[in-house]
Amino acid sequence: MKCINKLLSCSACLILSFSLICGCGEPVKVDKAYHITESARLYGLTAAGGSGEQAEYDFFAKELCVAGNENILSENVTDSLSQAAGLFDLKAKNMKFGKNVHERLYPASTTKILTAYVAIKHGDLKASATVTEAELQLEAGSSVCGLAVGDTTTLEHLLYGLILCSGNDAANVIADLVSGSSEEFAKLMNEEAKAMGATSSNFVNPHGLQNEAHYTTVYDMYLIFNTAIQNEEFEKIISTRSHTAELTNSAGEAVTKEWITTNKYLTGEKDQPEGIQVIGGKTGTTSDAGSCLVLYSKKGEDPYISIVFKAEHADGLYEEMTQLLKEISNNS
Repeated sequence: MKCINKLLSCSACLILSFSLICGCGEPVKVDKAYHITESARLYGLTAAGGSGEQAEYDFFAKELCVAGNENILSENVTDSLSQAAGLFDLKAKNMKFGKNVHERLYPASTTKILTAYVAIKHGDLKASATVTEAELQLEAGSSVCGLAVGDTTTLEHLLYGLILCSGNDAANVIADLVSGSSEEFAKLMNEEAKAMGATSSNFVNPHGLQNEAHYTTVYDMYLIFNTAIQNEEFEKIISTRSHTAELTNSAGEAVTKEWITTNKYLTGEKDQPEGIQVIGGKTGTTSDAGSCLVLYSKKGEDPYISIVFKAEHADGLYEEMTQLLKEISNNS
């Protein structure tokens, strides 16, 4: 009987304690109560949206398209033309087509998307650079914009040579101008990529020439490009068909160079699907990376990013990209 009374007494105490904490009267206010987004913020997964204890926190991916591990295919897109591809609806914030978007692949010259973004963010567009012999040491057949030793021009002009005609020479000059060396510039590229959420990527040079330690994914490239196109200067450059660059050569003479984009949608060599406006993008090709293309397009005012990686050849690259652009209309 004493045991029963003791048990009842303990139960009553527990009930009373619970009532005091959670039940009758005014609820207890807990100072600095644990909040799930607080821990996420501390690990860089969220961004603070205000100040004080009652501040709201925005989840990192709130404004991004989320891509799972499952492929999202379409009968209208020939998926055998490339290794990986994606179509991202920036307004609806979803992925309309996805094929191997998390597979690590070589990006070739689409690397220069990140190069340009980093240079614009951390450099001075009006700063001048003089081309050195070391900056022109590139593998045979490398795409260049025709810089010569002793040429002097601004970062702004160099960016057009980088993006329009995919100049690897311009990439080296830009890296040295902004960071002092390609190695230091690559560190900056990786810092910026990680800040964008591109955690499956690693960059070791500013141009994208083959290196086994230099890789990304379709989804990471979407994250990088999505950030870059929000910069007005970047968007202006990628949407330009041709640019006249002003330089001073080693003899001190003023010279100009005409640079034309490698983007066949902008040159008119490939037709843009009806109702779709290709704003711009970046091509990339090496034997290991295959043919690659990243595009920013619009249907009306609705923005899209489309990416094709590792197509076997340029014809297949543009065939699949055109199918993806048509898919924008098919899914609207």
